[in-house]
Amino acid sequence: MGGHRFFTKNNEIKGLWQEALGDSLLTVSRLSRIHYKGRFFNYPLSFLNALSNLGLSESLLILLSYLKSRGNPHPEEKTFEQWVSNRFGKRLYETFFKTYTEKVWGIPCNSLGAEWAAQRIKGLSLLVAVSNALLNLQKPKSLINEFNYPLNGPGMMWEAFQETIRAKGGQILFNTEVTGIFHENRRISHVEYALRNSRKRVPVSHVISSMPITKLVTALDPKPPESVLEAARQLRHRSFIMVGLIVDNKALFPDQWIYIHSPDVKVGRIQNFKNWSSAMVPDPCKTSVGMEYFCDEGDELWRLTDEDLVAIASGELSRLGFCDTGDVSDGFVIRQPMAYPVYDEGYQERLMAVRAGLEEFENLQTIGRNGMHRYNNMDHSMLSGILAAQNTLGATRDLWEINEEERYLEEDTAERTPFLESLFSRAFARMDKLAFATALGSVCGLAIFLATLWLIAKGGDVVGPNMSLLSQYFFGYSVTVKGACIGFGYSFAWGFLFGWLFAYIRNLFLALSIYQIKKRAEKLSIQDFLDGF
Repeated sequence: MGGHRFFTKNNEIKGLWQEALGDSLLTVSRLSRIHYKGRFFNYPLSFLNALSNLGLSESLLILLSYLKSRGNPHPEEKTFEQWVSNRFGKRLYETFFKTYTEKVWGIPCNSLGAEWAAQRIKGLSLLVAVSNALLNLQKPKSLINEFNYPLNGPGMMWEAFQETIRAKGGQILFNTEVTGIFHENRRISHVEYALRNSRKRVPVSHVISSMPITKLVTALDPKPPESVLEAARQLRHRSFIMVGLIVDNKALFPDQWIYIHSPDVKVGRIQNFKNWSSAMVPDPCKTSVGMEYFCDEGDELWRLTDEDLVAIASGELSRLGFCDTGDVSDGFVIRQPMAYPVYDEGYQERLMAVRAGLEEFENLQTIGRNGMHRYNNMDHSMLSGILAAQNTLGATRDLWEINEEERYLEEDTAERTPFLESLFSRAFARMDKLAFATALGSVCGLAIFLATLWLIAKGGDVVGPNMSLLSQYFFGYSVTVKGACIGFGYSFAWGFLFGWLFAYIRNLFLALSIYQIKKRAEKLSIQDFLDGF
């Protein structure tokens, strides 16, 4: 539900989308900004735009906070607050991350696991950052400036899949609730479902589940061990309410999404449907917006009537300065329970316990965001479904081992070849100062030593008149065997000193360059932080 950017580098998924929609799969230029204190901030943040909107004094305080975080970071990164503060400073975190993140998850940022931020903000490895900076081989997905989108919204894609499945003899049951999953001898044997006030039980050979993993566990019959049930009960989800408003105004803002960071309103994000596709708003004189609210199923916001939610959304859209309340001509409400798996403290241990319980079944696979309680993107969820289907035909892919980013879904087929990995590993390896200094000193010393011995062997009336000039720099040197040894000692010492200094300066500049590359990649990847919701 809501807006979804169709973007992937996985050729199989890209081909599937194109096959399903053809010319109805549009290419859309991307624009999304942050709305904070009545101003629009570029996303990702740009220096001049932020300086202009925040003012010089606040910008300096943010800079000082950043420098403090670099000099004295949190020693551990267990929470989202610690993870972001270490990378961007406490003040920037409080300005642009804290309010919005707490709106989404409904818990303090110091209770939200750092794993979620690390999963959403990718592309920061040395190989990815350096190869992208030098060869432009691996762009993080945050660099994309355009994406695909179905002409009439994402529903077109699922309707096309539905038609294809039915054309090939498949059956799809809508408005059908799974009420029981029966098993014996480590295999799922039957699935029970409720349809139009009746229950039916069907035998199964394989089960691929995208239902919330918590509901899957409780539907098992016989029940799994109490430890597994208890772990499933403690896995949390965040729910979502979309309030659609029809506004009598042909242009409110040019963005597809606007992120609302102000704590003065409850809305977290506003999407403008006609900026995804103009076909989604047939009347060009009107605008359809989606006011997105994050909540818990059954909480105060969830229990409000549709009329109350439309009134709240209309008032907040007006308060934010996008229109007058009287411009809203109609509204509707959609509630989506269990929309986002929550990465709260201890969720990993609970999820591992649930996974261990489900892995007992030979013919059961879980896929997708809710099925795996993993904050996957849409194309990754689709990939997990494809691989699960292949497993039913004899493949042995472990869906839990699929890397969410896979060079944004391509690690298995990326141009990250062993040659490139070896090349970058060697080119950007730290130089051993002692080894390089010893080697250079030895070469210099041997050069003087052997040159002196060669002149002695050559002989003549005056032996090595030019080499004798070294005595002005190397005290005690002469073109003799003793002088050759003295020359070796001096040359080794100077070569050692030069080699050590060269290696030290090279390592220093390399470290600074790598730091700049990684920070640039980190800044770009932060663009995906908000778009993942």
